[in-house]
Amino acid sequence: MNEIQPILLSAITCGRVLFDKVSGMPSIIDIVQTINAQKYPARHPQIVFFCELTNGHGTTKIKIRLVDAQEEEKYIFEKEGAVQFKDVKQIVTLAMDLHGVVFPRPGEYRFQLFAGGNLLGERRILCRKINLPPKKGPTDREEN
Repeated sequence: MNEIQPILLSAITCGRVLFDKVSGMPSIIDIVQTINAQKYPARHPQIVFFCELTNGHGTTKIKIRLVDAQEEEKYIFEKEGAVQFKDVKQIVTLAMDLHGVVFPRPGEYRFQLFAGGNLLGERRILCRKINLPPKKGPTDREEN
């Protein structure tokens, strides 16, 4: 394959990305590194995969995939598309807004970014099972 691959500058998972109307510059809100849930499978209401690419040449096919690190051949989510680079120095920003992603079990998951069929990089998310502390009853008092 003689297609030159872009370079992945950053990959972040977050709650939201806001783009300034005048400058077009992104602001990343609520970075997500760990998801805590009381039970699994766990549905996460909203997560954004944000990344920046440079050194691209013309139109490049990309693919974003979410995989369970314990079973990488099975993916939870996959979406393909294309990005257009007008100049190799241009930085292209992608923000994929995902709603209701279901994580089947606690463990490590990875958002992977491919260009032209090659893995450019990935961003890890850890899912943990947590237990909430018991609720205090009317007879429970805090000790000082």
